[in-house]
Amino acid sequence: MHKRSLRFVPGMILLTLLVIGQLQVTLVASDEREMTMNKENQEVLEVVKAMTAAFQEGDIDAVMGFYEDQANVLFEPGKESVIRSDIEARFSEFSQISPRFEYLKGHEVYVAGDLAMHIAPWSMTGTAPDGSTVEQSGLSVAVLRKQEDGKWLLVLDNPHGSFSLQ
Repeated sequence: MHKRSLRFVPGMILLTLLVIGQLQVTLVASDEREMTMNKENQEVLEVVKAMTAAFQEGDIDAVMGFYEDQANVLFEPGKESVIRSDIEARFSEFSQISPRFEYLKGHEVYVAGDLAMHIAPWSMTGTAPDGSTVEQSGLSVAVLRKQEDGKWLLVLDNPHGSFSLQ
């Protein structure tokens, strides 16, 4: 496996959002720093946390409620899932290992108008049907869109955002 070094990707993401329009940025390195987020950034982070909590509890109906109908989720690197019933089935299947997620290095939230980006390294442990421990980690890169009612929903969800850097 070849490893590539990260070449200021966050700056490229920031530049991309600057092109889109007005930008509000909050970098969060720990739970303590989440308190410094503005209201809108905090709302985005709360959606991600609530979706993660629902997933850990196996509440797939609640999980799906955090996604737009036309959402795109990458359950495996480079493999898109855009059909809602497929997304729901994959979440249901994956919930069977009782996953527990941690975001030990904090969260980044960027908001540009009605779009938001959440970036966070994560680790997950679970238990396979045979009793063995399942461990995974990655970089979550998610795009959310603010709905007309003010609610934020996930549009793009890639928990394997660091895959191309390996």
